[in-house]
Amino acid sequence: STAALIWNERIREKIINFIMNQSKEQRILNFVLQNAVRGDPCSVMDTIDKYCSQKEWAMNVGDEKGLILDKTVEEVSPSAALELGTYCGYSAVRIARLLKAGAHLLTVEFNPEFAAIAKQIIEFAGVQDKVKILEGPSEEIIPQLKKKYEVDTLDFVFLDHWKDKYTPDTILLQECNLLRKGSVLLADNIIVPGAPEFLNYIRNNPRFQCTNYPSHLEYMKVEDAMEKAVFLG
Repeated sequence: STAALIWNERIREKIINFIMNQSKEQRILNFVLQNAVRGDPCSVMDTIDKYCSQKEWAMNVGDEKGLILDKTVEEVSPSAALELGTYCGYSAVRIARLLKAGAHLLTVEFNPEFAAIAKQIIEFAGVQDKVKILEGPSEEIIPQLKKKYEVDTLDFVFLDHWKDKYTPDTILLQECNLLRKGSVLLADNIIVPGAPEFLNYIRNNPRFQCTNYPSHLEYMKVEDAMEKAVFLG
């Protein structure tokens, strides 16, 4: 089962962390610095995918669901994009490489260690001019976006943080008037680990039009999916 797979990964990860005295995320960063081409976002993404499919599983969006993310970003062509859950910066690099001139991505990360690693990966990929990492809890940062970070409205939002935050943060984005007619939300991992509350909320909300994209859990043959929700205003 998926639970067993991820459980095994976590146990194994703790043992390796102890032996090597570093985190898996530091190992991913080191692998990128040693093997990827500086200034080449695709090389950075491929290197992370290679590490996570061959060496240690990690919760990046991955290459398969990454194509759904790419397609959505290309369709929206956002000027202002928000990502909730930076992790190691994989999806931030993936989004940033597709942004048009003058567009920018704000990415929110609660874990300081992940934020520090993501910063290095984003810089190594050469997309740091398009990405700003905001460190802290999403429920504190979202209400600051307009005043502190000069966001008018968001064209695209990628939800990939704690699954129980998907619904409250989507509600918060609306309450803070950060969504406009046509704003697109894309949510990852709606089957594994799953976001049933979010699906229930978004699919039964007349203000959103939803599309489901079946896929697989990153680097595994386990079924997962992404959900796209267009804000109708």
